[in-house]
Amino acid sequence: MSELKSILDEAEREGIIPSQASERLLSFLVARGVRADAAVSAARDEATSGAAFSDTETPSFVRGFHDVLITIGIVVALAGLWGIGSIYAVFPAIIVLAEILVRRQRLALPAVALTIALALWTGAVSAMLLQGSPQIIGIGDNNEGLQYTLAFPVVLGLFYLLYRIPLAFALAIMGAVVVALQLVLRLLGWLSGDPLYAVTHGGVLSMLAVACAVGLFTLAMRFDLKDPLRRTVNSDIAFWLHLGAAPALLYSILWLSGGGPGALSGLDTVSMRTPVVVITVMALMLVGLIIDRRAFVTSGLVSLGAALYGIFRQGNAQVDTYIFVTLLAVGVIVLVIGTGWMPLRRAVVRRLSPGLQKRLPPA
Repeated sequence: MSELKSILDEAEREGIIPSQASERLLSFLVARGVRADAAVSAARDEATSGAAFSDTETPSFVRGFHDVLITIGIVVALAGLWGIGSIYAVFPAIIVLAEILVRRQRLALPAVALTIALALWTGAVSAMLLQGSPQIIGIGDNNEGLQYTLAFPVVLGLFYLLYRIPLAFALAIMGAVVVALQLVLRLLGWLSGDPLYAVTHGGVLSMLAVACAVGLFTLAMRFDLKDPLRRTVNSDIAFWLHLGAAPALLYSILWLSGGGPGALSGLDTVSMRTPVVVITVMALMLVGLIIDRRAFVTSGLVSLGAALYGIFRQGNAQVDTYIFVTLLAVGVIVLVIGTGWMPLRRAVVRRLSPGLQKRLPPA
C-alpha cells in the first residue's frame, strides 16, 4: 500500500492528477482491491503495447462537450463584462472563474480559455497604461515596447504558479523570450550609440530572431523528451511551446532571407522568398514528422499556400486557375500528410539512429 501511495504522490507532483487527490484516490483503489504491483504491471504492459500509441498527440484539454459549453459561457460572459464594465473588472472575474473551474473542478478547456482571456487583458491594460487607450501597441524603438511585453511573463507566470495551467507557462516563456530579445537589442544599441539599432541593423535583428526561435524550439524539445509517451503535464507544455516555436522559426527564417518583418506580404511576386518559404515549410513538416508534432505542419500551411500562389501566378495562369490550383495543391499536401502520418513517420524515424529513436515518441 505504501508503494501505491508513493506512486500516486508522484503522479500528483507531475500534474497527472489534481493536487490533494492522492489520498482519496488511494482509498478508492484499495477499496476495490487494486495493489501497487498490479498497477505497475498494467502500466508496463501498456508501455510495451504498440496499439496504445497509435496517436500520441491527442490534446488533453479537449475532453468533452461539457467543457465546450462552459468555455462558451466564459467567452460570452467575459466579453459582456468587458463591454459594459471597466476593463479592470475582468481580472477579478477571471480569478474567480479560475478558482471554481480550474482549482476545484479541474476543467481543462475552460482553463485554456481563461489563460487566453488573461493574456488579452494583460495586453489591453498594458497598452492603456502606456498610451492611454486599450489598444495593442507595436514594438517600437523606445522603452514602451519593452514595458509592454514585460507584463506578459510576469502576469502569466504568476497565473501558472497559482493554477498550474500549461498554456500559461508556455505563454510566460514566450513572453520572456521576446523580453530577452528586446533587452539584447537595447544593449547593442547602447554599446553602439545608435538608438535605432534594431532598424538600422536588420541582419542582426533577423539572426537574433532566429536564435530566439531555435531556443524556443529547443526548450519545447526538452519538455517533449521528458515525456515521449505524452502522458504528463510536460507534454502539454511542449505542445503549446511547439505551437509558438513553429511560426517563430518560419518567420525568423523569412526575415533572415531578406524579407524583414511582414515578409509574407510580397510572396505573390517573383522573389527569392517564394522558394525559401516552400523549403522552410517542407523542413518544418519533416521535423514535425520526426518529433510527432502536427503543429509544425499546420503552422506553415498558410505561408506555403501564399508561396505556391506566387509560383503559379508566375506561370501567367488565369486568375481563377492559379487560385484554385493553389488551394488544390495545399489541400493535397494536407490530405497526404494527414492520412499517411503514421506510415510516413515510420519511414522517416527508421532512418534515424537507434539511440535517437528511443528518445522519440514510438513510431
